[in-house]
Amino acid sequence: MAVTGKRKAVARKPPSARVDFGAKDVDQYLARVPEPARTTLQKVRAMIRSAAPPSATEAISYGIPAFKHNGLLVAYAAFANHCSFFPASGSLIEEFAENLKGFPSSKGTIRFAPDKPLPAALVRKLVKARVAKNESKKKA
Repeated sequence: MAVTGKRKAVARKPPSARVDFGAKDVDQYLARVPEPARTTLQKVRAMIRSAAPPSATEAISYGIPAFKHNGLLVAYAAFANHCSFFPASGSLIEEFAENLKGFPSSKGTIRFAPDKPLPAALVRKLVKARVAKNESKKKA
C-alpha cells in the first residue's frame, strides 16, 4: 500500500457548549457565570435547597453544581446559550413531560433560557421525586 502523504480525515466531536469554569466549589462556579444566567442559577439553587432534605450536600460533579443525597440528586449548569437542569433520571423527564411543555428536554436534561428559569413548583416536584427514588434504592 503506497503512502500518498495525505492524512485520513478524522471526524472530531464539536467542543462542548458547557462553559468550563474549572470551579472547585459551587460558589466559585456561580461567581464565574455571566449574568443573567448567574442570577437564574442562584434561584434554581435556592429552589433545590428548599426541596432537598437538610442532609443533602452540594458539590461539583462532572464540572457542574450538584446536590447529593444517597447518591446524585440533581445538577444544574450554565451553557453558552442556555441553562440546564439535570434530574439524574430519564424516567422523571418522561413522568413530568406534561409539566415540561415549553422547555426543551432530552433523555437527561431540561433546558431553559437564562432569563426564564424553571417554575419553582416544578423544581420542587422534581427534587422530591428524586429524593424518593434515591431513598427507595437505599432500602433495596
